Amino acid sequence: MEASHQLSGNINYENDIQPMPTQYETGMPAGQLPPGTSYQAMKTAVGLNFDVFREPRGVMRILQFIFCICAFATTTSYSNSMRFEVTCSNSSLPTQVVDLPFSYPFRLDEIQEPKPYCHDGNPLHLVGNFSSDAQFFVATGVLSFLYCIAIVIVYVTLSDMYQSNGLLPLTDFILTVILSVFWLSGSGAWANGLNGLKMATDANRYREEMCSKPPNDFCRSISCGDYSGLVISVTLGFLNFFLWASDLWFLYKETPWFKMKQTTGGVGAAA
Repeated sequence: MEASHQLSGNINYENDIQPMPTQYETGMPAGQLPPGTSYQAMKTAVGLNFDVFREPRGVMRILQFIFCICAFATTTSYSNSMRFEVTCSNSSLPTQVVDLPFSYPFRLDEIQEPKPYCHDGNPLHLVGNFSSDAQFFVATGVLSFLYCIAIVIVYVTLSDMYQSNGLLPLTDFILTVILSVFWLSGSGAWANGLNGLKMATDANRYREEMCSKPPNDFCRSISCGDYSGLVISVTLGFLNFFLWASDLWFLYKETPWFKMKQTTGGVGAAA
C-alpha cells in the first residue's frame, strides 16, 4: 500500500515537470534566445538602461554633445593671417612679403613684426585683444561637452534613482538652465568679439602704417583672411542655445515641481 502511494506521488511529481521548448518548437536556431531576451538579461544583470535614448531628453543630449564639440572646435582650430607686399623707395632690397598670422585666443596685441618697413619708426604690431570673449565661448562648449557625458552616464546607470529621487532631475534641470544662459551670453559676446576682430584686422590701416610716405613707397595687401569658420562657430553657438533651452521642457516634466502640479490637478479634478 505504501509502495503504491509512493509510486503515485512520484508519478505526479514527474507530471509537474515541464520540458524546455526545443529549437523546433520555438522556431529559433539552437543556442539563440527569443527576441528581447538577451537585452532584458543584460539590462537586469548589469543595471544599464539604454531606453533613455528613445526619450526626448536622451536624444537631446546626443545632439547637444555633437554640436557643442563643433562649436568650440571650429573656434580653437581657427587660424588666419594678413599678408602684404611691400616695395620701399630708396632701397636696394627687393619687394618683401610681410606675414602677420593670428589664431585663437586672438590676443592681437601680442603679435608684431619685429622691424619697421620703408621708414624709421616702431615695429608693426596688431591692435586688440579678444581673448576673453573667445575663451568664454570655448569654456561654455567644453563644460557642456563634459556635462553631456556625465548626465548620460547618470541616465544609463542610475535610471531608477533618477526616477525615484527628486533631487537628481531637479539638479539636472537647474544645471541645464545655467548652461543655456552661458550659451546665450557666450554666443552674443563672441559675435561682438568677432566684429571687433574683423575691424582690428582691417588691411587698410596696417598698409598705411607700413607705407607712410606714398607714392614713393608701395604696399599692397595680398590676403586679409577668411572669417567664415568663425561665423560658423557663432551660428553653432546660437544653435546650441536653442538645443539647451528647448530641452528644459522635457527635463521640467521629470522634476518634482511638475509631478506635484500634476498630482494637485488630479486631486482637484476628482474633488
